[in-house]
Parts: sequence; C-alpha cells; structure tokens
Amino acid sequence: MQADRRQFLRTGLAALTLTGSDLVRGASLMAVRIWPAAEYSRVTLESDVPLKTQSSFVPSPPRLAVDIEGLQLNPALRELVGKVQASDPNIAGIRVGQYSANVVRLVIDLKRPIAPQVFTLAPVAAYQHRLVFDLYPTQTVDPLEQLIQEKTGAAPPKVPELSRPGSGTDPLGELIARQTQGAAVSALPLPVPVPSTRRQDFEPPPEAIMERPDHAPRVSGKTERLIVVALDAGHGGEDPGAIGPGGTREKDVVLRIAQRLRERINATSVAGNPMRAYLTRDADFFVPLHVRVQKAQRVQADLFVSIHADAFFTPEARGASVFALSDGAASSSAARWMAQKENKADLIGGINLGVKDAQVQRALLEMSTAAQIKDSLHLGGALLREIGGVGRLHKPRVEQAGFAVLKAPDIPSVLVETAFISNPEEEEKLRSEAYQERLTEALLRGIVAYFARNPPLARNRAPV
Repeated sequence: MQADRRQFLRTGLAALTLTGSDLVRGASLMAVRIWPAAEYSRVTLESDVPLKTQSSFVPSPPRLAVDIEGLQLNPALRELVGKVQASDPNIAGIRVGQYSANVVRLVIDLKRPIAPQVFTLAPVAAYQHRLVFDLYPTQTVDPLEQLIQEKTGAAPPKVPELSRPGSGTDPLGELIARQTQGAAVSALPLPVPVPSTRRQDFEPPPEAIMERPDHAPRVSGKTERLIVVALDAGHGGEDPGAIGPGGTREKDVVLRIAQRLRERINATSVAGNPMRAYLTRDADFFVPLHVRVQKAQRVQADLFVSIHADAFFTPEARGASVFALSDGAASSSAARWMAQKENKADLIGGINLGVKDAQVQRALLEMSTAAQIKDSLHLGGALLREIGGVGRLHKPRVEQAGFAVLKAPDIPSVLVETAFISNPEEEEKLRSEAYQERLTEALLRGIVAYFARNPPLARNRAPV
C-alpha cells in the first residue's frame, strides 16, 4: 500500500514537473521557410508543439498581422525576416517583435491585395507541427487565355477580380467584414474560374505556327486549333519528394525535366496544329493533387503527363516506368504501393483542409471513364517505347493503379517515373543535363507519336 502511494506521488510529481517545464519553456521553433511563387506565397513556421494564433488583415497598405502565443523572439524568427526575396511577387517584407511577455507579433507586408489562408498541420513524415500562411493574390490571369495570347502575340488578357464560388462579392471584402465582426482570419476557398475562351475557335495566323523539330515524326494536315499538353512536375515546396543518396531532391529534378519538355513542346506542331505546354507548377511551390487535376481541366488540356523520379527501400531497383489509372485493382502490388506513396503528397506538402469542399473533392477524385483509361494506356505505351530507347525500363508494360493525380475523366493521363533516384547510378543520370535532354526528347517523340495515331480533333470532348 505504501509502495503504491509512493509510486502515485512520483508519477504526479513527474507530470507536474513536465507541465511546468512546458509552461516555462513554451514552444520552440525548429525551422522557418518561405516558398515564393506567382500563384501564391507560403510562409511556414515549424515547431515542437502546436502554435496558437490570432490573425488580422489590414487592406491598406495590405498586410497580415499574426499574434503567436507561447513563443519568444529568437534567432529563428529573426532569420525569417532575411528570407524574404526581393523577387517574391506577393511578400514585400516581414517584421517580428515581442508584443508581450508570451506573445510574438509577426507582420507580413504584402505587395498586392491578398486573400490569406492561415492554418496548422499535424506532424507527418520528417515534419513536426507546422503553422502555415498561404498568401493568394485576389487577382489572376485566366491560364488558357494566357496560353493563346502567348501563341498569337495578342495583348495580355484582362486580369479579372476573383470571387468565391457561389458568391457575387469580393473575397477580400468578405475577409475584412469578418474581421470587423471580431472573427479570426479563417481559410478562404481558392476560386477556380472557368475559362471563357474556347480553343476550338482558335485559328492562329500562319506566322504564329511553329514548325516541329526535325527529329519528330512527320504528320500532315490542316491547322485547326491549339493543342495543350499539361505537364505536372511532381511534389514541390514543402514536399521534396524522394531524396537520393547524394542528396538530390526529386522535386528539383522533375521540375527541370518539365521545363525542358515545355520548351520542346512549344516549338512543335502536330498535323499543322501548334502545341503549347502548360506547367501545373513552374517554380518550387506545392500544388495539391486535386488542384493539379483542376488546372489541367481549366486549360482544356489534351494530355496530362505527371513527371516523377522513383524510389525504393534498397538501392538496387532501377529503370523507368509509366503508370495509368486503374478502374479496379492495381496491376501489381508494386503499382499499388507506388500509388499509395504518391497519394500521400497532400499530407506532406500541407493541404488546407479548411478550404476543401468534401463532396466536390470526393467526386473529382472518383471520376474516371473507360475511354480515358484506354487513351491513357495508348499514351503510356507510346511514351514507354521511346523511353526504352534512352535507358533501362523497370517494367516493359504500362502499369495501372489508383493515382489521385490521374483522375481527370476527360483527359488521357499518365505518370512517368523517369528513373530510381534511390539508385546511386540513376541519381547521377538524373542530375546529368545530357540525360535530361535525351529523356525530354524521348517524351516529346512519344507525345507526337500518340497524336499521330490519335488526332485530337477526332475525340469528342465535353466542355469544362
């Protein structure tokens, strides 16, 4: 009995000591990061315990003020001030100060009107608790109109003011209205405007048509419309993807390959139809999986090619692979494992659950059609044949599994694993400009070969 009492006292004392230590110590910042991009800029504070905040937005001049409780001004926060790049399209600067004994005030000065999203992320992968500020500009350019004006040399399209879906008011005004009512800054849904320009009506002048490179297969025909290929560089921002033994990050390699392929596609025409590449991300920032699909649909893409670099537990695995969507079970246990791994990108990259309409997202990621899968397999086969001429293939056939990023119902979609970044030899190849160039040419040949057998105008596309 006395022993039990002593054990109870020891346990209680230990708990009290731990609680007191936490109260005295407060939160510790592990890292601070800024991810600038034209689409949006993200600021991340990573800590050992969750951070409590109160936020307010001031429209003129635009700035976001955040009070963070349980935090002391330290070198990590001061480091955040110096991380702001002059080229950041959204953030002009960051100021920090000790507002009170246990509260740090952080002020983000902005370059233009912003619809901020402030949210927290639970620990996942290598990350601990994260406090995230996503700063979305309230004005944007329709991506399809931008692609067309790049081809025709027309005047840049007018920048529209975005509104929340189902609402006729300004999202920034709604945010300010909530602030005046004493509510904290909460998540604003990212608007998805519907393109107003139809590519089927686009007739480029003869001088705007760019000839295909000499190495591409020749196809004859009349110029009808712009062909858009959506290129999806995997991972990005908070999500580095796989990391090779030499420290090479998947997100960096696949972005360079996507940028090279964009250049080749933009200089190519098929059957007289000019081609244009659209990148779901053109810099180092994170894009949620469902948004990648939405972006391809917004530009009415004819194809969707997601570019990745494979990884496995052992360094022996090697070779490139191509995956398409499965309407049932995965074609192999390896394909199922790969899809599960890639589908975790949202958790690592950090998606704001507060802006997700559960019904819409579930419908989007459950939609698939037999015709889309059939076309995707044809596209995958064309790419696999060309990639096989550049290097070793991991599997000689197109694999299938439930990849979330391939679920656009009206766009043939494939995921290309360019090589195993976990293999030291293949990691070195992926870092090589010469190999990137050969791989890019192979991907282009596969895309052109697919269109040679499947003319885009022969397909019946539902309007977006």
